[in-house]
Amino acid sequence: MVDADQTFVIVGGGLAGAKAAETLRSEGFTGRVILIGDERDHPYERPPLSKGYLLGKEERDTVFVHEPAWYAQADVELHLGQTVVSVDRAAKAVHLGDRAVIHYDKLLLATGAEPRRLDVPGTGLVGVHHLRRLAHADRLRQVLTGLGRDNGHLVIAGAGWIGLEVAAAARTYGAEVTVVEPETTPLHAVLGPELGQMFTDLHAEHGVRFHFGATLTEITGQDGMVLAARTDDGEEHPAHDVLAAIGAAPRTGLAESAGLEIADRAHGGGVVVDGSLRTSDPDIYAAGDVAAVHHPLYGTRLRVEHWANALNGGPAAARAMLGQDVAYDRVPYFFSDQYDVGLEYSGWAPPGSYDQVVVRGDAGKREFVAFWLSEGRVLAGMNVNVWDVTDTIQKLIRTGARPPAESLSDPSVPLESLLG
Repeated sequence: MVDADQTFVIVGGGLAGAKAAETLRSEGFTGRVILIGDERDHPYERPPLSKGYLLGKEERDTVFVHEPAWYAQADVELHLGQTVVSVDRAAKAVHLGDRAVIHYDKLLLATGAEPRRLDVPGTGLVGVHHLRRLAHADRLRQVLTGLGRDNGHLVIAGAGWIGLEVAAAARTYGAEVTVVEPETTPLHAVLGPELGQMFTDLHAEHGVRFHFGATLTEITGQDGMVLAARTDDGEEHPAHDVLAAIGAAPRTGLAESAGLEIADRAHGGGVVVDGSLRTSDPDIYAAGDVAAVHHPLYGTRLRVEHWANALNGGPAAARAMLGQDVAYDRVPYFFSDQYDVGLEYSGWAPPGSYDQVVVRGDAGKREFVAFWLSEGRVLAGMNVNVWDVTDTIQKLIRTGARPPAESLSDPSVPLESLLG
C-alpha cells in the first residue's frame, strides 16, 4: 500500500530516472519523489550526443527530458551534481557525498553505464576523449569543428554504434578519420559478419579508413598533446585526437557495496532484477542500462544499453514501486543515423545465437530489411532506410514466428501476412 507519507528516491539523473519520476506523478503518487543525479545538467537523452546534437543540427536545449521548470511543477525534488556514495539497506537510506542522508521507502537505481577506458599508455594526454555525457558532446563538437577546419586526424578505437556515428559526424565536419577495430567487420558483436561489410563500404565511401584486426596499444604525444596512435601490429596512425568507443560498463558500484545480486559478465553484468525490475532487495528496483532482467522471449538474462530501454524501463519500475503488476518484456530496440542511412534494430541475436540471415530488399542500395533466424524463428530484424515496419518486425519476434525464408525475403509478400 502506497500512501502520501512515503518517500521514493531515484538515484540516477538520466532518461530512466526522469521518466520514472514523471510516471510516479502521472500514476497519482502524492508522496515525496527525490531524484539525485551526479551531473549538473538536468536529465537528458543520450542519442543526440552522437547524432543530431553532435552534428550541430539540434540545439542544446532539445536534449533535455523535461523543461527545467517541470520538476518544481511536478513537486520532484531534484538534487543535481550530487553523488550517492552508499546505500544503507538496513536503515533504508542513501548517503550523499556531502554527508547528507536521505531515507527512502522505495529506491530506484537508474545509475546507467560509463564508458570503458583504454588501458594503454598515453590516455592522459590532451585530446583523448569519451562520449557518454553532455559535457563530452559539448567538447567533442568543438574538437570536430577544429579538426574539420584544420584537416586534422581523429582516430577512433572501436567500430560499434558510437564509434561509427562519431566517424560519420567527424567526416561531415571534414576531419580525417581512422577507425581501429579488433574484429573483421564493424558492429560484429551486434550484427555478426553478415551485415558488417555494408557499414564498411558506407563509411569507406565517405572517406573513413578502417584498420581491422588490431587494437590500440599506445597513444603517443608531444608537449602533452596527442600525436599518433599505435596498434598491436606495429602500425602508427597520425592523430590530433583519439576517441575511445570500446563499449560501456554498468555502474553497479552502489548496488555491489549494498550487497545486491549482480549478474555475471556473460549476461552483461548489471544489477539482477526480476520481471518487475525488483532487485534482490524487495524495496530496491533497477532500470535502464544498469538493470539485468531475465527476458522470457530469449530465455536468458539481458542488459540492454539503448535509449528505448531507459524510456520504457523507468516507467515500468515506477509502476512496480507503486505495487502495480508489471512484467517487463519489451523487445530490445535501438536506432542509428549515419550519413544518409537511417536504421532501426529490434530484437537480440548476437553471433552464435542464429543460423541464418535473410535479407528482404536491396542491400546494395541500402534499402532493405534483414532478419536473424534460429531454426526458422525470427530473433531480430533491422530495417535500413525502410520505414513503418518496426511494429510488424517486433510482432514476428514476439510471436515466435517461423515464416518461410523465401517469403521473408520477398518484398512482394506483405510482412503482416507472415504473422500467421
